[in-house]
Amino acid sequence: MNIVQSISKYDKKKPIAITIGTFDGVHIGHKKIIKRLINNSKELGLVPTVLTFFPHPRMVLQKDAEIKLLNTIEERGVILKKLGLEQLIVHPFTIDFSRLSATEFVRDLLVNNLSTKKIIIGYDHRFGRNRNANIKDLIAFGATYNFSVEEIPAQEINEVSVSSTKIRKALDQGDINTANKYLGYHYMLSGVVTKGKELGRKLSFPTANIEIEEKYKLIPKNGVYVVQSVLNNTTVYGMMNIGFNPTVAGKKQTIEVHFFDFNQDLYGQKIQVDILERIRDEQKFESIEALKAQLILDKETSLKLIAN
Repeated sequence: MNIVQSISKYDKKKPIAITIGTFDGVHIGHKKIIKRLINNSKELGLVPTVLTFFPHPRMVLQKDAEIKLLNTIEERGVILKKLGLEQLIVHPFTIDFSRLSATEFVRDLLVNNLSTKKIIIGYDHRFGRNRNANIKDLIAFGATYNFSVEEIPAQEINEVSVSSTKIRKALDQGDINTANKYLGYHYMLSGVVTKGKELGRKLSFPTANIEIEEKYKLIPKNGVYVVQSVLNNTTVYGMMNIGFNPTVAGKKQTIEVHFFDFNQDLYGQKIQVDILERIRDEQKFESIEALKAQLILDKETSLKLIAN
């Protein structure tokens, strides 16, 4: 998949069919839109393209540092590639960009820069400065600039909205099964393995401490989860704790993964952890020995779930 970092850097060799949006989570609702885009593009001989924006517009316009997203921009690209998308354009969202008029956005960017021949877009899509243009305006622009517009109906757009809301709520509640159901894949966390306090090693449960750089990434509810990762081209299972390590008076949230039957050095590597199941809440134990006993039980529970 071709990933382009800005509309201005696009090499318009081939005309494109495009859909525009955040596509956070790239869940089952989004997949219908992407599939339609790909099928349409094949019929018309166009390059299927998603135009998305980063940072999220709310981060820029509302200074919303608290907004949490289901995917990092890198994860979004990985998922879209697996769906068969040929091209992803990630355009920087800035104050200046938000002030473009509808005409400037369509004429200068979609038509002149991107050679857009078809747009597949939601019935409620709004664009241009102050979001003052709608799909009727886009259709009118299409007649002027020679591109067609296909409207995604309310039912499908509502599915996208409902799915996103349900996924976020489920993750906040630790309901990973519901989140994965709506995503159509396992929710993932991606980060660099860093050195921790090495308490796990002392308990015979060495852990990889995952440092997630993107502060906007939604972290599921604290607790213990069954996970899997692909490490050195091999699928490895494990259990992960998200939380504050209350038994040893931890002061900040950490994400620690103990991989089963794996003892290779991962320090400094960026890995992806797919979350399969949730076992229990994080607990404060009376002693380190009690914590170790629980970890043994957690491993047994994890292995049974993995076997099933």
